[in-house]
Amino acid sequence: MATETGADGGAEPGPLDTFRQFLSLEPDVLVLSVAMFAFSLGFQMTSRYLPEYMAALGATPFVIGIYGTVGNVVSAVYPYPGGAVSDRVGSRYALTVFGLLSTLGFLVWLVAPLVGPIDLGAVVLEPWVWIFVGLLLAQAWKSFGLGATFAIVRQAVPDDRLARGFASTETFRRTAFLLGPVGAAGLLYLAGGEIRPGFLYVLGVAVAFGALATVAQHVLYDASEDTVGKSFEGIEGIVRDLQGLPAELRPLLVGDTLVRFANGMVYTFFVLVVTRFLEVDATVAGYYLSPEVLFGVLLGIEMIVALLVMAPAAALAERVGLVPVVGAGFAVYAVFPVLLIFTPQFAPANAVVVATLFAFSGLRFAGLPSHKALIVGPAERDAGGRVTGAYYLLRNTVVIPSAALGGALWDFVSPEVAFSVATVIGLLGTGYFLVFGREFEAYA
Repeated sequence: MATETGADGGAEPGPLDTFRQFLSLEPDVLVLSVAMFAFSLGFQMTSRYLPEYMAALGATPFVIGIYGTVGNVVSAVYPYPGGAVSDRVGSRYALTVFGLLSTLGFLVWLVAPLVGPIDLGAVVLEPWVWIFVGLLLAQAWKSFGLGATFAIVRQAVPDDRLARGFASTETFRRTAFLLGPVGAAGLLYLAGGEIRPGFLYVLGVAVAFGALATVAQHVLYDASEDTVGKSFEGIEGIVRDLQGLPAELRPLLVGDTLVRFANGMVYTFFVLVVTRFLEVDATVAGYYLSPEVLFGVLLGIEMIVALLVMAPAAALAERVGLVPVVGAGFAVYAVFPVLLIFTPQFAPANAVVVATLFAFSGLRFAGLPSHKALIVGPAERDAGGRVTGAYYLLRNTVVIPSAALGGALWDFVSPEVAFSVATVIGLLGTGYFLVFGREFEAYA
């Protein structure tokens, strides 16, 4: 197995070695990785299409924005309760419960259009209401793995190779982000290119993946020596972790929060831009791709670029530092919305132009491994999970209202205003981080 030699003459793992160690040398980590891949695949097949699915069920853009905000709430508040559940019942049973809940969430999404409107007299429950219910369930498995993944990489990789370590693990996880939307596009194509009934087939596959992953992790995962989650101490512990965030993280947290708030305003609506605002389609080698099918292909293009640039960007960070690489990724996050929404005014809104924009969007992932290294790097080696959890709790809490704001601007003003405001906020966050961001000592 090839290794790299550090300045001290010792052997240090290269990106492929770290990847193999993460997946192959630790059986419990392998099981978690496969489960993470399966649930990521199911979630990526479905989540990016859910706004279009909701629109087909009668939801307005504002309601879709509220859906995005509920998703932000879940991302902010689930990890700590997930740790508490893990403490009480143990990691193996917690993983099983979270897997079952996520699979049930996919199933709720599947049956939502079959329920039909329910008249309660004063109010009518439309089918899209069940999408919210499914969301609360479908994200359950993600509540366990965030801090654990960070902590494992933090403990396994030398400080000056953290970005490479995260590039390796992210490459594995992001492969599901590539295969999920492309697989969904294929199923939609086979179903005639329409969101209904095609998306029901997609949800059926997600249910199957979730069920298989849940059974596999329950049978194969050995948590006898697992320490993840045993330090959860309730609200006092959360407050102490937030107050104890390393000083190096504060400029990153401010800039990252602004950038993520901006992205949260528009992320939910990317599918509607392609399918309903630009209405862009394509014919490739004689095969017609409807806007719904093309959207999955565009997400695949975006993720191919992401997979190609993460490892080289992580290596570049060792030469130029983490801050410039993270800042470049933030800049792509910031400018993509305004480029996408104003495309018809400056160029034909054809598939080639839009595909080029999504390829450009894939460059935002170049900064992701360096971003994660910058989060967990300043933490003590045995505190990576807590620092990560506190960081994401604070960031995601501030980001909660972003999708509702974006939906309100889209619905009551215009899509162009919503996406322009998002770009302004994103550029403010990028600029703040580039000016005040602090380098992790190992990369300085």
